[in-house]
Amino acid sequence: MKKHLALLTMIVVLVTSVMAASAQERTLHVFAASSLTDVFEDIAAAFEAEHPGTNVIFSFASSSDLAAQLAEGAPADVFASANTAQMNAAREAGRIAGDPVIFARNRLVLIAPADNPAGITRLRHLANEGVMLVIAAPDVPVRTYTDAMLERLLNYRAYGEAYREAFMANVVSEEQNVRQVSAKVALGEADAGIVYVSDVTPDISDQVIAIPIPDVLNTIATYPIAATNDSANPELAQAFIDYILSDAGQDMLVHWNFVSVRES
Repeated sequence: MKKHLALLTMIVVLVTSVMAASAQERTLHVFAASSLTDVFEDIAAAFEAEHPGTNVIFSFASSSDLAAQLAEGAPADVFASANTAQMNAAREAGRIAGDPVIFARNRLVLIAPADNPAGITRLRHLANEGVMLVIAAPDVPVRTYTDAMLERLLNYRAYGEAYREAFMANVVSEEQNVRQVSAKVALGEADAGIVYVSDVTPDISDQVIAIPIPDVLNTIATYPIAATNDSANPELAQAFIDYILSDAGQDMLVHWNFVSVRES
């Protein structure tokens, strides 16, 4: 009888411990722009280490696709967008809690395959006849920034409307997110592409050459982040945002070639 009672006690303790551990496990669903893939995976690992029992699950895609999913009711705790337009779309759909904060910035860069068959060395060459150019699809943030750059180039004699028309005539593919643009160029399926500096990641850095775009011609990308208004874990969502804004989070963003919003 005593043995049975002891065994029963052990089972109760074990079940209680498992239930307590399960109760402490929390999942955070983060919708994030595809350009954030590498740095957010690093940030998540560090965040999980500081918050035992937390599991951060990502959905990476173009910000426009993610905003549309949020508008349709897709469950998420945090939304990190590559521009304010798509964050505003999510807000207008009633999915964002409070005011989004800017957590990072980025720059556009011109990339070409490592063997550079079209001899691309400057932005001007993208209007050369026969160049196969790949850019993102309309409404994808990097495309919005690219269009803004083309609009700015209208004011320069060396570019102008003729340049924009030739540039667009050379576009052979419009991709659903910026990582698909960089992948196509890395694979040699295009002569050039416009991506973010942070998209020249270690896994493709030896397959492409990055050609800087002068700041006077470039467009600075702005990344906002916010918790959703129906997050299942609002405090955890805010803790994740706070971590990204912390020195540790900002250091990781800088490591992956983003521009920190930290005050110097």
